[in-house]
Amino acid sequence: MKLGNFELHTISDGTFALDGGQMFGVVPKPLWERKAPSDERNRIRLSLTCLLIRTGRQNILVETGIGDKFDAKFKDIYDVQHPPTLLAGLDELGLKPEDIHIVINTHLHFDHCGWNTRHLDGKTVPTFPRAHYFIQRGEWQCALNPTERERASYIEEFFKAAEPQTEFLDGDAEIIPGIRLEVVPGHTRNLQCVRIESGNECAYFISDTVPTAAHLPYPWIMSFDLYPMETLASRKRLLPELAQKQAIVIFPHDPKVPWLRLVETDGKIATQSVE
Repeated sequence: MKLGNFELHTISDGTFALDGGQMFGVVPKPLWERKAPSDERNRIRLSLTCLLIRTGRQNILVETGIGDKFDAKFKDIYDVQHPPTLLAGLDELGLKPEDIHIVINTHLHFDHCGWNTRHLDGKTVPTFPRAHYFIQRGEWQCALNPTERERASYIEEFFKAAEPQTEFLDGDAEIIPGIRLEVVPGHTRNLQCVRIESGNECAYFISDTVPTAAHLPYPWIMSFDLYPMETLASRKRLLPELAQKQAIVIFPHDPKVPWLRLVETDGKIATQSVE
């Protein structure tokens, strides 16, 4: 998709599954299962959507999926399905790992940073050897020192080896003209979303603030969110503003549609397909 002077591509790293009840929090199962059918283990299918931004001068990757550094038990618990993979998707676009200039992680949960690193010659190394990685400093510190509640979400091997190439941010920052990282607390304290603006057009990688299109109603908040009331406040601040701009919102985990345009209809937030 063209966005002003930029070119946007969604790239899949396959799918995985999480408990439907956890994904929809206080929403009763008879309601959420209409939009996301569950399997015999109450899991729902979720995408692992990454975003490639081509500016004409730089290749910018938002999120790196779940990667391949896990064992059979992990694969069974989360029902990880490959292919496709992020690296294969980049290859289809004519890009090798060394062609990526910037990697942005919204946060460091295992399903968002898996390909930050890879195994090579018996070592864990950065997958994108020439890239600058961007993350909030507070998120990095939480990932290395998680509480008991967060520990299962952070896997150090997925991201730690890229530390020498990582730039730590302390709040909102425009990393290049038209690409701005904004702290949106809720899912984690220091989660950052990505605002992309070019040619009077706006796209927004909203990360786990709104993981799928089914989560657009304000109270449909995951039980995974560490600060759900902050998630609610972030949504009430962000979604009307994005709808007013008719921005394209990119979802990280929607298995049916990677992005939708937000619009205002009769004073309410609605969606339109992106052509």
